Amino acid sequence: MLSPAVSLLIAVPALRVSRIGVASNIQMCASPGFKAALLFDCDGVLVETEELHRRAYNQAFDEFGLQIDGKPVVWSKEYYAHLANTIGGGKPKMRYHFTGLGAPESTVKHPDTVASWPAVTKRQGEKAVPKDEAAGMLLIDELQDFKTECYKKLVTTAPPRPGILELMDAAIAMPGLAVGICSASTRGGFEKVVNSVVGRSRLAKLDVIIAGDDVSKKKPHPEIYNLASSRLGVPKEACIVVEDSIVGLRAAKAAGMRCVITYTEETAGNDFYAEGADAALLDLSSGVGIDALFSPDVKLRPVLLESVRDKP
Repeated sequence: MLSPAVSLLIAVPALRVSRIGVASNIQMCASPGFKAALLFDCDGVLVETEELHRRAYNQAFDEFGLQIDGKPVVWSKEYYAHLANTIGGGKPKMRYHFTGLGAPESTVKHPDTVASWPAVTKRQGEKAVPKDEAAGMLLIDELQDFKTECYKKLVTTAPPRPGILELMDAAIAMPGLAVGICSASTRGGFEKVVNSVVGRSRLAKLDVIIAGDDVSKKKPHPEIYNLASSRLGVPKEACIVVEDSIVGLRAAKAAGMRCVITYTEETAGNDFYAEGADAALLDLSSGVGIDALFSPDVKLRPVLLESVRDKP
């Protein structure tokens, strides 16, 4: 099990050592040898998990018997794609759905956003409705806990996205380049994904791992990437982020970092270049090498993935 806010001590510049099992109370220390950083989002980047998240939320809604105006609460694929591209983190998604609050000011309200607390027809008595936001957030906490357990069961068989682990391995092997994962997901679900898909031996070679529990503000706020930059001691302008959604892209750009988008079928319709993406492509199946992002002296390429990215 990964320790909370895993960002680990590097004793020798450019030398990665095994960090599995390091106590969580060790003070973090950045290596002076890092010249740049490559940071990966998790869901949608390392593995296509958005549909698994949607199914897990719907299982939680069904378990609690959530209803609004007598109709069960169910998130469709189309609506979940809207949520994924509007607000980061599971609890903020549910708060937005039930209250209409928490989304960027520019967000166009989706017709499925009910902005109304649901009746809970199971577990808490017949048609118990949260009386205020405090009670509603307690319900969201319970829903998130149950959803995480559902998700952990669903995600164990999910394969990595094409080419992503090959790129991570190449980055790990590059002296002077820090490599990490920054996910908005809660640690319970996040650890299941990275242990299963990335593997513990590969995780042990990473330089920073941050989950959604480790920050107070979720994407599109840049806190998670600002924290990674600070822990690694790498300037923001020397960092490249790999994301899959508008929410993640906005977080990376707000942090002052370059951003590559590997979109999914659900997010393919977004204009990522209009939002500031430095490169966008469906996946890395064409065999994207680390040299398409960084020069041999670990400097960022002026144009990222120039030969394989979608044309702006």
